[in-house]
Amino acid sequence: MQIYVNNLRLEVEDTGERDRPAVLLIAGMSMQLIVWPDAMLKALHQGGYRVIRFDNRDNGLSESMDHLGAPNMLWFMLSQKLGLPVHLPYSIQDMTRDALGVMDHLQLQQAHVVGVSMGGMIAQRLCVNAPERVLSLTSIMSTSGAKGLPGPTPAMRRVLMTPPAKPGSPAARAQALRFVKALAGPGFVHPYGAQEQLVDDSLKRSNRPMGSYRQMLAAMADRERWKLLPRITAPSLVIHGMADPLIPYACAQDTAARIPGAKLFGIEGMGHDFPPDAVSQLVNRLMPFLQAHTPL
Repeated sequence: MQIYVNNLRLEVEDTGERDRPAVLLIAGMSMQLIVWPDAMLKALHQGGYRVIRFDNRDNGLSESMDHLGAPNMLWFMLSQKLGLPVHLPYSIQDMTRDALGVMDHLQLQQAHVVGVSMGGMIAQRLCVNAPERVLSLTSIMSTSGAKGLPGPTPAMRRVLMTPPAKPGSPAARAQALRFVKALAGPGFVHPYGAQEQLVDDSLKRSNRPMGSYRQMLAAMADRERWKLLPRITAPSLVIHGMADPLIPYACAQDTAARIPGAKLFGIEGMGHDFPPDAVSQLVNRLMPFLQAHTPL
């Protein structure tokens, strides 16, 4: 369904049970709401939760921000390095207001908040901005944004900086598939054709390369969030692949160390994606955590 939040049109999927505790799933950079694994959604729903997921602004079926122009990544990185002021199309804080707006629209007083990658950054800020609205925080494949943490591997960085191909072209599909496969870790195998199917489903649903770059800018510019993490009071779980080529495991360790009482769960051999066997481990740790912090 389409809702209007912060003067933007957002696409939301909601299982709709008003008598159940809610889980708000916040996707990452360039990730559409279909990225959440079916096994995870099924486990949450069968576990008695109302499950809400949505496309972030500038992605999926939510409103495009193409009127804000194409970002210049090289100029942005140079400006950051030189300490020059940077103009952003929008910020992680703006996207946090979107997530809160989804909760407001659905009349959710509280929710378990689960964010992946950039969605984890949004979830962390939501916990700081509106602690009374959060039953628990689960930050998956994300980071504190603290200075000195390692960045993507050189191979991953090359993939990230590849200029986008023309939307709808065979080159665009090949580029998207290269990106998805670069995210995978060495410890898990995807079912045959699953990565290709995810790419095809995503491209058929929406293809917003400039939106992904604008989201990347927002994530890269959110460099002071680490200072706020000690203020998080929600019970917190940090889950991360120990072979993540995009956001290394050290970033999860730093996040967990900064959030009071946070628990850290590393999955050996997992990258920055959702292979089925890794999802099983993730769900087996997530479900008891949510149950432990769900009011009776």
